[in-house]
Amino acid sequence: MFHRNIKLIIAGLIIATGIWQFTESNIGNGIFLLILSAIPIFLYFKNEFILLAFLKLRKQDFEGAKKWLAYIKNPETALVQKQQGYFNYLHGIMLSQTNINQAEKYFKKAIELGLSMDMDLAVAKLNLAGVAMTRRRKLEATSLLNEAKKLDKQNMLKDQIVMMKEQMKKI
Repeated sequence: MFHRNIKLIIAGLIIATGIWQFTESNIGNGIFLLILSAIPIFLYFKNEFILLAFLKLRKQDFEGAKKWLAYIKNPETALVQKQQGYFNYLHGIMLSQTNINQAEKYFKKAIELGLSMDMDLAVAKLNLAGVAMTRRRKLEATSLLNEAKKLDKQNMLKDQIVMMKEQMKKI
């Protein structure tokens, strides 16, 4: 995995080559190269390994998602800030199945770095509320559940939120 700015340098070189092709009256080649330069620019903002990990998670293939995320050796240099948030979010989702303490660290870091979609933020806060509830921190769990409820605009997490509130009454 290479530094994120290398993708911009590659895009700049492709654009420069496209402009050179225009000056040489090779209009078709120039247009093709300008369109081709969109790929590294897109991959600068949406990391290819994170996209592939999301596809694996969609199929419930946690091992495959871990494999794709393992290709990102140094997330601080390879990813922009939002991508680092999603990198931690994906690790948190995978670890929430096995090690809830470590998953809590990843979810907190993901929230700190930022997630683009409200639904992802709601899932992270819901998981953090579950961790707080297992540690008998009822006040923190209640506030996190309320934040998750506000962020869940499509009511996709409604059942889980109601179930956690019922469980909190037993504490």
